[in-house]
Amino acid sequence: MTSNGSTPARRAVVITGRGVVAPIGSDLEAFSAALMGADSGIAEGLGSCQDFEPQPWLSRKEARRTDRFTHFAVSAAGQALAEAGLAPDPRSANGQAPAAESLDGVDPARVGVLIGSGIGGFTSLQRETLAYHEKGPRAVSPHFVPMLMPNAAAAAVAMRTGAHGPGFCVSSACATGNHALGEAKRMIERGEADVVIAGGSEAPLVEVAIAAFDQMGALSKHGISRPFDARRDGFVIGEGAGVMVLESEQHASARGAAVHGRLVGYGASNDAFHITQPDPEGAGARRAIEAALGDAEATPGEVGYVNAHGTSTPFNDRIETIALHAVFGAEVPPVSSTKSQVGHLLGAAGAVEAMACVAALEQRLLPPTINYGEEDPACDLDCVPDGPREAPELELALSNSFGFGGQNACLLIARA
Repeated sequence: MTSNGSTPARRAVVITGRGVVAPIGSDLEAFSAALMGADSGIAEGLGSCQDFEPQPWLSRKEARRTDRFTHFAVSAAGQALAEAGLAPDPRSANGQAPAAESLDGVDPARVGVLIGSGIGGFTSLQRETLAYHEKGPRAVSPHFVPMLMPNAAAAAVAMRTGAHGPGFCVSSACATGNHALGEAKRMIERGEADVVIAGGSEAPLVEVAIAAFDQMGALSKHGISRPFDARRDGFVIGEGAGVMVLESEQHASARGAAVHGRLVGYGASNDAFHITQPDPEGAGARRAIEAALGDAEATPGEVGYVNAHGTSTPFNDRIETIALHAVFGAEVPPVSSTKSQVGHLLGAAGAVEAMACVAALEQRLLPPTINYGEEDPACDLDCVPDGPREAPELELALSNSFGFGGQNACLLIARA
């Protein structure tokens, strides 16, 4: 409360920087072009970032001492900070990884870092466990714990940038990326930070992780992601990262930063139903969507596009359809799942899909759901199979993320 008893105005939150590492592109320009070009980054049943190299974002020594998911996060954060005008882009410095240095023109005590991961250093976990069993304790790296821990990516970004504001890791399975962005929004609204570097990163393409998801029956036997299609038979596991620079609108305006979108709504809920299966009535998903709408003071009719969780699993897509109809009635806006192009990036999924929403809003162009060809009456949605599709009046996009554990997070992003 203010001194006169009134409630202070909530600070508006804007997006000033974006960075992405994904199977269809390891920078924003390549990602956006491939997204709208209906390209697929899935090969041999995996969404792999095959062309990614940690240099110039990290020195060779730093790369050896950190896990692949941290490499992704540092790259995505570096891209986002460069676009926001807060740090130099090492790609323009003869390919050399820069030394850690303070952010340009901002108070580091007012800069937070909130980068999540659903699992953390899975690559390191498998490698070091095998080393222990094959060669004994002395073969285990002394860097194993800091490579493994899910907050390693957030810590690495904070150390590289000198950000001294609030910082931690969110981990809520496949909802991680949206939870991280949503909680970063809350930090700024509460006045705890002026800038937050936020998103998610995941590198799960190791044998034990793939086997675990396969044993659950979660993976597609055909290695094809077909969200909402009658032939869908599971998701395709992928890797990558998405990071945004979020700022209070006042702070961004004061430093003359370009704004690429506005994070206007965030809603979260628990299914409290089952550790892996969603609530069969879609009640938790519905509550999260409605909470995001309420946070944005928006009506369902104002939403022009939905980037679905859309995993390509039989249960998820049907239940997400139920939830969307519960919120929107018969007039569900166009819905697409970019997982059809990149696979399921687990803890990075929501953050990368938020990038897709901003691209859709900026270009007023809806990304497609590729591989869609056979309608399922239980998924009676406009899945944009003919995309990319022009959307000249698009102003507001909804991004859904629903994670194992029944944890749901939804974002509403508005055009700048």
